[in-house]
Amino acid sequence: MNTPPYSKELQNHLAGRLLLAAEIPFSPGLLTEQIKLGHVSEIRGVQRENGRFACIRCGNKDSTLFYTFPCKICNLDCTYCRSCIMMGRVSECTPLYGWTGPPLSFSIPDKVMEWEGTLSAGQQTASDLVVKAIREKGEFLVWAVCGAGKTEVLFAGIEAGLLAGKRICIATPRTDVVLELAPRLKQAFPAVEVSALYGGSEDRHKATPLTVSTTHQLFRFSEAFDVIIIDEIDAFPYSMDQSLHYAVLTSKKPTAITIYLTATPSKHMQRSYRTGKLQAVTIPARYHRQPIPLPEMKWSGNWQKQFLQKKIPSEIQKWVRDRLEKKTPLLLFFPSIQVMEQVLPLFQELEPKLEAVHSQHPKRKERVQALRNGEVPGLLTTTILERGVTIERLEVAVIGSEHEVFSESALVQIAGRVGRSFAYPRGTVTFFHYGKSRAMLESIHHISMMNQEARKRGLLDA
Repeated sequence: MNTPPYSKELQNHLAGRLLLAAEIPFSPGLLTEQIKLGHVSEIRGVQRENGRFACIRCGNKDSTLFYTFPCKICNLDCTYCRSCIMMGRVSECTPLYGWTGPPLSFSIPDKVMEWEGTLSAGQQTASDLVVKAIREKGEFLVWAVCGAGKTEVLFAGIEAGLLAGKRICIATPRTDVVLELAPRLKQAFPAVEVSALYGGSEDRHKATPLTVSTTHQLFRFSEAFDVIIIDEIDAFPYSMDQSLHYAVLTSKKPTAITIYLTATPSKHMQRSYRTGKLQAVTIPARYHRQPIPLPEMKWSGNWQKQFLQKKIPSEIQKWVRDRLEKKTPLLLFFPSIQVMEQVLPLFQELEPKLEAVHSQHPKRKERVQALRNGEVPGLLTTTILERGVTIERLEVAVIGSEHEVFSESALVQIAGRVGRSFAYPRGTVTFFHYGKSRAMLESIHHISMMNQEARKRGLLDA
């Protein structure tokens, strides 16, 4: 039986996606024609289920996140979803369009990978198991310490998946990770098209065999990917937002392979691994074969009270002065923007070039680069810099490490900023506190456990 004619341009734009009409740059007439031919599906974005509203795009069922208004389109009281409004309004009378015509296929050459780097023993073991996982089904965890080289561990698996005709997505909670990963993937896989998806990106309408995307952009996909690799699964907002888990679930095919990457898996995920419910591999050592520096806990008294009195606790002041004298780059982590900005002038009395950064800071990237370039001696920061920062010779201190914002995961990640390079694999991590927290003790145990496992497996140099 002949397949009715279909628009290849529309197929390329819509296959594996679920989009609003405003996101489809084709004429309404073409869309109507393709719906009649059975190539395009049309589904209401907000639906009632057992008297309750549900958003088909983001999975929201929270009644407080819907709003009913007199709609000029359907001339009825119409309800829309407030949870995903930033991606365009989805309401009861708003259709979402998907592709139901012939499946999209990509032309893949015989040779897709040009990367010629070498892997450490720990990386190679993980790489082989990632390849095996991508050839099978189900879920797989790569539990790798900070600085282990997780991205390179994926390359052989991505190669195997592409050669097998699989469409692959690497998803991460943060835009800056997408911007860092995309050039590396394009360099490693120059023969295949790679798209980078984030809010406002030029690639967001491209269909490619290899995609790197923020988890938020996955709301626009439906059963698109054969392999989905989720980087930094413990990072905010993915770790706290169930709608992002829904986005991952709906963006992959029912038969898809899911690979999780993290240095700090949740307690639930660790239990699943230890009881055999979740297949996993650990990389307990960094590629340079040196142990992760173990944090030191130092009591600093009532640091909050001393800051209010315009004083820097003596232990903290000594720590900062020592690094300034030795010209050692430093990061000082604070539990909140308010505390950090309150004390910045005190630290600038020690060194006027010290600066501060936080999530809303307009010059965050420039100031981190200035630290990397040696133009500033150090930064005061919130947990925004707990990940994604690699600076040679860096040493870090956490001020008020007992504060609830410093979870085990956050403290492990912060410690992971130190000793990341071959040239400078050592350095100090200091937790300044007014009483030890469980998270502090668990983070030190976590790092110690990984170092012990690395030694047992012969992954550390003597």
